[in-house]
Amino acid sequence: MVLGGGAAGFFGAISCAEANPAARVYLVEKTGKLLSKVRVSGGGRCNVTHACFSAAQLVQHYPRGGKKLKEPFQQFGAQDTVRWFAQRGVELKTEADGRMFPTTDSSETIAQCLLEAARQAGVQILLNTSAEAFAPLPEGGFQVQLTGAHAQTITAQRLLIATGGVPKTEGYDWLRQLGHTIAEPVPSLFTFNVPESPLKELMGVSVPHARVVIAGEKLDYEGPLLITHWGVSGPAVLKLSAWGARRLHELSYTGTALVNWIPTYNEETLRQWLHTFRDENGKKVVLVNPLFGLPQRLWRALVEQAGIGAETRWSELPAKPQNRLIELLLRMPLAVRGKTTFKEEFVTCGGVVLGEVNMKTMESRLVPGLHFAGEVLDIDGITGGFNFQAAWTTGFLAGQAMSQG
Repeated sequence: MVLGGGAAGFFGAISCAEANPAARVYLVEKTGKLLSKVRVSGGGRCNVTHACFSAAQLVQHYPRGGKKLKEPFQQFGAQDTVRWFAQRGVELKTEADGRMFPTTDSSETIAQCLLEAARQAGVQILLNTSAEAFAPLPEGGFQVQLTGAHAQTITAQRLLIATGGVPKTEGYDWLRQLGHTIAEPVPSLFTFNVPESPLKELMGVSVPHARVVIAGEKLDYEGPLLITHWGVSGPAVLKLSAWGARRLHELSYTGTALVNWIPTYNEETLRQWLHTFRDENGKKVVLVNPLFGLPQRLWRALVEQAGIGAETRWSELPAKPQNRLIELLLRMPLAVRGKTTFKEEFVTCGGVVLGEVNMKTMESRLVPGLHFAGEVLDIDGITGGFNFQAAWTTGFLAGQAMSQG
């Protein structure tokens, strides 16, 4: 029996049923919806995995669980995911940043593929049904009490928990009662709220390469940055939030984010570059001639904040406003006061501690026959298809192990 109708649960159920056609495999979902996250992820396109085909490189994209995933990824990695879907008629394509999507650009393609694979493998899906309680039996296996649309008591030889991440710690109490240790859940992959942002009017402006640093912390990340009406977003912020999930929680999501709009420069190289530029372009008006490929609106905002007049030419620019401009280009301070999580991209940092799980089979080291897969484990990746890859891998390995009875 598999608890949870998401990516990890489906992969576990299909993997088990295909490896052992004689097994009766139940997939139990407490709601009336299957594969909800699959359907909404990647803006409705489903970012299935990432074109990172080396296990050693793949693990570097997981703020939590990376080291423990190396062996599982050698067993079933991104290349295996691509092959798995291709064998079932779904081709994936790679975008410039390495993210992989179905060629149809529709998450429904992935959802339908999984539903069809489950149907063909004979998986019995029980919707609007909850596992109210389950107890290990002395002779092995579990007695599972189901309530809801398919209320009944079933004896399951093996049980896979693929119920996803839970934002509140009490959501894991039932696993604690089995003796498992839970890493406290906190949000990961969120954007920064900057209520007093000096960039509010620039909503929608993006920069392809910026660096965001949390002042006073060893937290920084480079990547595309998006200015929003509530603050800042984009991969640089989302990935930084993943690496800093626990620390940012401790800081109550307040602090100063320092944005370097031109991370290929430091203070010394920027001053040298500007010195040469001024000599050669003295007649140019600072405000209306953006530098470093920065968007016109952002450049104007930085120049105005530096106190540089609308008609000032480079040759007339005093040292003080030039220094302020340099400071804003390299270390623009934004006062972060809170976070925003998007429900569809929500990821939990925390879950079942990996030391209590055999990572070859995803079986509990404490309760024989009990397996885990997906976000219920203390595993989470940055954006880019890495969380789905962890779900496919752990689900596949759990299903294979369960198929052996």
